[in-house]
Amino acid sequence: MKVTFVQLDGVEKTIEAVEGETLMEIARDNGVDGILGDCGGSCSCATCHVYVDEPWQATVGKPDDVEEMALEMVYDVMQENSRLCCQIQLNAETDGIRVKVAPGEY
Repeated sequence: MKVTFVQLDGVEKTIEAVEGETLMEIARDNGVDGILGDCGGSCSCATCHVYVDEPWQATVGKPDDVEEMALEMVYDVMQENSRLCCQIQLNAETDGIRVKVAPGEY
């Protein structure tokens, strides 16, 4: 499976990944700039905020209520396609997903 992160500097980083991992785990394990994942994936911070590319939005769906509350911490850069990548788990349907790292001051 492949995942592509577009870092803040515009550099695309495509990573081979394993089904079942979250995008946050993949990003942290592979040094994607801008993905900190300070809460370790418990959906209690917004240091793994990404923008999901349009073709993948329906596949990953909308954030649930808990994720929405965490995203409110970054309301100034939140967009319609904002997600916390700790909440996106890879499966066969997400193979090839592309996300952009959202700006943030952590």
